[in-house]
Amino acid sequence: MNFSELFKQSNQLCKVSPDGKYLATCVQYRLVVRDVSTLQILHLYTCLDQVSHMEWSSDSLFILCAMYKRGLIQVWSLEQPDWHCKIDEGSIGLVSSRWSPDGRHILNTTEFHLRVTVWSLCTKAVSYMKYPKACQKGIDFSKDGGYMALAERRDCKDYVSIFVCEDWHLLRNFETETQDLSGLEWSPNGCVLAVWDSCLEYKVLLYSLDGRLLSTYSAYEWSLGVKCVSWSPSSQFLAIGSYDEKVRILNHITWGKIAQFEHPASIDNTKAEGNFVLSVPELPHPDEICAPPIQIPVVKPDPDRANPKIGVSVLAFSSDSRYLASRNDNMATAVWVWDMQKMSLEAVLEQTAAVRCFQWDPRHPRLALCTGNSKLYLWSPRGCVSVQVPAEGNVSDINSNN
Repeated sequence: MNFSELFKQSNQLCKVSPDGKYLATCVQYRLVVRDVSTLQILHLYTCLDQVSHMEWSSDSLFILCAMYKRGLIQVWSLEQPDWHCKIDEGSIGLVSSRWSPDGRHILNTTEFHLRVTVWSLCTKAVSYMKYPKACQKGIDFSKDGGYMALAERRDCKDYVSIFVCEDWHLLRNFETETQDLSGLEWSPNGCVLAVWDSCLEYKVLLYSLDGRLLSTYSAYEWSLGVKCVSWSPSSQFLAIGSYDEKVRILNHITWGKIAQFEHPASIDNTKAEGNFVLSVPELPHPDEICAPPIQIPVVKPDPDRANPKIGVSVLAFSSDSRYLASRNDNMATAVWVWDMQKMSLEAVLEQTAAVRCFQWDPRHPRLALCTGNSKLYLWSPRGCVSVQVPAEGNVSDINSNN
């Protein structure tokens, strides 16, 4: 593995373009664009203030820079460096900004979630969407970019509006059977919209494009419920991470549960098959394959604090849908890898420090993870390796190239 020299960045604003040709980094109020192959600077832009958020357009031709404190957006063009766009939301403020899938519209969410404003870079037209809900994931686009689902809250009830992204007209608006909608996400094939309730009620609802309720799933009652949801790239599986430290897998035919993955503190031969990798950075040979039984360190959550560190909060499928990686918050030093063909545990990657981030290779079944030290850890079905990063500082985030 080869490494470049160290480049400066602020707030971890460092992103590879969707086409994999460019690398953009923000340093305070400056935006630097480099060629990925040579790492030479191609463009240097100066923003009006320190950048809070940076995002590439889907075609890699534009870069959005948001300055939330000032309610400002600046857009820069790679093809025409002298062209730029400035959007000022004014006194209504700004809390989030993102591209639409076509890379020619920008969606801004104002303070207090009063509205979502859609700005067109081509026609300068402006559209407004009222009553957006402040929740975990309130906006999602279908993978083909044709539709947008927006969570709404009005009259003390939850609604979902589905818009056609071509001209932003409203296709459907329907009330959801949730007490306090927490998030929504399209299946990769764009046929089903998953909606889940807040952690106070375990409920996952599946809707069709025309707003019909296809199925409702609830694993239990009277306890903290859903913590995260993830679709497999094939749309065949919906994985649900819960506060009870389990992952439940729903199938796309009956929407019933077909598997349940647990995260026990003690793993023995009767509970799992596969590899168990213990990474100890301080040792000369840091990676050790351990045979069951093994013990996973468990941190007892503080019951007096909100959002207790317990339960499955992160789920990620490999690009081929073969593997699922999960992290249980009260076992923060371990990443669990599940084989979706065998519906069994494939590996447990245990570190000496809490895992900060993990991400799958977008092309191959290979998992990268970091713990905030100077190493990058890689796992694949063939084995596990730790790579020393030859630079000052620690690895705290991962951004892969498509």
